[in-house]
Amino acid sequence: MRILVTGHLGYIGTCLVPRLLEKKLHVVGSDTDFYKRCTYGPEPVAIANLDKDIRDLVSRDLTSFDAIIHLAGLSNDPLGELNPRLTAEINHLATVKLARQAKLAGVRRFLFSSSCSTYGAAGEEFVSEDHPFNPVTSYGHSKVLAEKGLSDLADESFAPTYLRNATVYGYSPRIRFDLVINNLVAWAHTSGKVLLKSQGLAWRPLVHVEDVADAFIAILQAPVEDVHNQAFNIGLSDQNYRVKALADKVVAQVPGAVLDIAPGAEADTRTYRVNCDKARETLPSWNPRWNVDQGIASIYGEYRAHGLELSDFEGSRFARVAHLKSLLETGALDTELRWANKA
Repeated sequence: MRILVTGHLGYIGTCLVPRLLEKKLHVVGSDTDFYKRCTYGPEPVAIANLDKDIRDLVSRDLTSFDAIIHLAGLSNDPLGELNPRLTAEINHLATVKLARQAKLAGVRRFLFSSSCSTYGAAGEEFVSEDHPFNPVTSYGHSKVLAEKGLSDLADESFAPTYLRNATVYGYSPRIRFDLVINNLVAWAHTSGKVLLKSQGLAWRPLVHVEDVADAFIAILQAPVEDVHNQAFNIGLSDQNYRVKALADKVVAQVPGAVLDIAPGAEADTRTYRVNCDKARETLPSWNPRWNVDQGIASIYGEYRAHGLELSDFEGSRFARVAHLKSLLETGALDTELRWANKA
């Protein structure tokens, strides 16, 4: 099977690609590599890269592939608010265009990296895949619209699947420090304080990046009729926590760390508890291995091994929003988020 992975040089992609290669699959990437200066630890595994913006991919680029795993996009809520118009263009319109071109090229499977952010302000009750969308950010809206656009393309020749990832955590070569567990442990390790920037009452479902990567592989291995035009919450139902509870877990594992709530911290409107049973029931080959306590211990070990400093994750080198702003301010990227020195 020949697989195209868009965004293969991002947080999930750099964890997924080695796993696909272990399965003896032929893997090609497509990534503009905004974060090429953000590698934390060993360099990502190198594979062939189409080196094209997803907005520019057309059917002739895609004719040799059996499946596309579409990870590329502006990857979180704060980044989505940086430019809501571009968030819609890249995360929604370019996704649907790519799928349309893939369908023309005869690509049957299209695995879309969606998000539980589509549920937005869902309250206290557990939500499953049939729960109404209620996004509260540009990022969440873009994922909702992309799913709807992909569903309109679904037919006997084209089978999209939507992986609504819970809040991801854990190490990868292109780590994201903005994600809640990664962020709280980073604060604890570098400052001795587990810093909450909200009141900590919002619910979050959690999932390790390696388990997300394995979920994509399980979808590829599943009979197409089992996943055709289906959404799956990717996580574990027993891994839903209030943010404050996560902070307490970090305090318990990082020696000397204390809880600190930022001045003026407000309630987070994004709150959702997610039922993830459908994925476990439908995908027998998917066996998630991680829980939050194990993840905290693991990422703390990585930070110690790599000598993480406060300036690393709060500065412009690793923080997604700060890094993109830096590329814009220096003129490396133009206002449309394209490399300025590319023809």
